[in-house]
Amino acid sequence: MQLKTVIIDDEQNNIDNLSLLLHKNCPQVTIVATARDADEGEEAIRKFNPDIVFLDIQMPGKNGFDLLKSLSHYTFEIVFVTAYDQYGIQAIKFAAIDYLLKPVDTEDLKKAVTRAVERSLQKQQNLQLENLISLLRQQQSRETHRIALATLKETRFVYTSEIVRCESSNNYTTFFLEGREKLIVSRPIYEYEDLLDGYGFIRPHQSHLVNKRYIKSWIREDGGFLQLQDGTQIPVSRNKKEIIKQQLDKIS
Repeated sequence: MQLKTVIIDDEQNNIDNLSLLLHKNCPQVTIVATARDADEGEEAIRKFNPDIVFLDIQMPGKNGFDLLKSLSHYTFEIVFVTAYDQYGIQAIKFAAIDYLLKPVDTEDLKKAVTRAVERSLQKQQNLQLENLISLLRQQQSRETHRIALATLKETRFVYTSEIVRCESSNNYTTFFLEGREKLIVSRPIYEYEDLLDGYGFIRPHQSHLVNKRYIKSWIREDGGFLQLQDGTQIPVSRNKKEIIKQQLDKIS
């Protein structure tokens, strides 16, 4: 199955380089158009109805996010390409969307294309991209933000306020939600510590991440642990005690 692809980047040498890498390493991809700015990119997307779009984030005038906000629906897969690891990356990770850092690594490109092909075969509305746009439009109202959690069976979009806690097991993280539902994701807990920074989560122990809103008390006996509202006890590491005390003092 050949997938139609559009590349959008303000620098022609980046377009040429990515085109060459795709031709050499991703035979399932056919480049139907390229564009040098957001307006040209929007026109190409509307005209060719691509399966995959490679989109530069930072461009003069309208950036890549502005382009996406101008569209009314998203039936294509997106792979962001950026030279900056900080610009909008947290929102992209939050929505579980692929991105590549310039200069583009061949193996990372092949993996991103493979994932995009797998999702494109389902040929449905891109809910992950819709969630990203929602995040970008509602940056101030964090209570409405949903994080994309990819399990073996599905990608779930979960409000951060519904997450009670996270617990790690090697490179897997289990999310415990309101109503005692559990989701297992094959990503390490430290990645979620970064993503959920600013959403009221604390890490009292290397294996645990806890939503402060569900903490009932801090029991200091037996080495110390956090008592959650559902009765769960979360250990507090000795070297974390002072940090956790400061963070809990901020609970309003």
